[in-house]
Amino acid sequence: MGSAAVWWVSCCLVSWFLVHTVLTIAAVRLERDRAGTAADLAALSAAARAHRGTEAACAVARETARANGADLDECAVDVHTVTVTVALSSTVLPRTVRARSRAGPAHLLEAEPEGTAPSPGVSPSPSS
Repeated sequence: MGSAAVWWVSCCLVSWFLVHTVLTIAAVRLERDRAGTAADLAALSAAARAHRGTEAACAVARETARANGADLDECAVDVHTVTVTVALSSTVLPRTVRARSRAGPAHLLEAEPEGTAPSPGVSPSPSS
């Protein structure tokens, strides 16, 4: 009867450890995904306002990041691209989770078919 109690306690401890590990990993992944989502949304909102200047675009990115529970660390507006970095305080680990995202106009990212060049003065038409 004594060895059965030792096995039972051992199995309970191993089970508790495994469940705790799985839940911790899931929580860390969730925080990473939340930071990525906040960065994506901040970059998209800033890109939509990039034509108003860097300050206006970064102010909107800061508000969007804050609305998603993150803080805006960096915001850079290039000619056509906005790059943001956000930070999210981890509730599981004693560290900060960071995520970076870029956004810009889609028509500038589309590649021209090989061997063709756009005609001067003609803007690209949306493809359907």
